[in-house]
Amino acid sequence: IEPMLAAFRERHEYVVRTLNRLPGVRCTESDGTFYSFPDFSEAISNLEGVNDDVELAEFLLQKAGVALVPGSAFGAPGYLRLSFATSMDVLESALGRLKRALSS
Repeated sequence: IEPMLAAFRERHEYVVRTLNRLPGVRCTESDGTFYSFPDFSEAISNLEGVNDDVELAEFLLQKAGVALVPGSAFGAPGYLRLSFATSMDVLESALGRLKRALSS
């Protein structure tokens, strides 16, 4: 179990650090979960034609090929949920595509 915990800790730290570098995104560390729950409110206000987290999730799915769950489904509009229960290679690729989509 120790190597598994270390792997998930590494993924968690990478995801939080990388999300906080994306334009208009703020992410705090989570505790004991396999997902992050970043605030995309500023990114939403900066993207023309994107008015809420549901529209942003659709935009990112279409533009970056990354599936995120809108926070409004959890009573947290403006947030999106991203799972890091995958490999570092997949996370690096997905977060790179998110960065390009949010920067364009």
